[in-house]
Amino acid sequence: MGKVKSKKRNRSTSNDSCSSSSSSDSSTEKKKIRKLKKKLKKEQKRIDRALKKKLKEEKKKLKKKITSSETLMEKSRAMAPMTKEEWEKRQSVVRRVLDEDTGRYRLIKGDGEVLEEIVSRDRHKEINRKANSADGAFFQSQTIDKKYL
Repeated sequence: MGKVKSKKRNRSTSNDSCSSSSSSDSSTEKKKIRKLKKKLKKEQKRIDRALKKKLKEEKKKLKKKITSSETLMEKSRAMAPMTKEEWEKRQSVVRRVLDEDTGRYRLIKGDGEVLEEIVSRDRHKEINRKANSADGAFFQSQTIDKKYL
């Protein structure tokens, strides 16, 4: 076997130890700074989450207040008397409604006033024919029901 050379270990002088300790000090300081930055980030995130949560709750409360005040306004408007303009607007609406019992269509104005419809003679006869047949069917259905009771 061959000869193994032993390596001499260099002893550090006082200058070397200072430089090595200062480098280790700076690395530990860097680690501490990193840890502190991490902690700070975590804390900031926690604060942000808490603020968001608080903001959401405030929005909900505000929305609730707004809807309750709107409901209150609607109630007070419903209880107040109608203005002339509102009444005229409501009365100006005319709709065609089917009377299911007789089969006739009626013109209803506003809140319930029944209007007459002007039609030609032929159309009038046709309407009467349909209405009479519907009236007869309705009468028979009522009579048959009473007969068996």
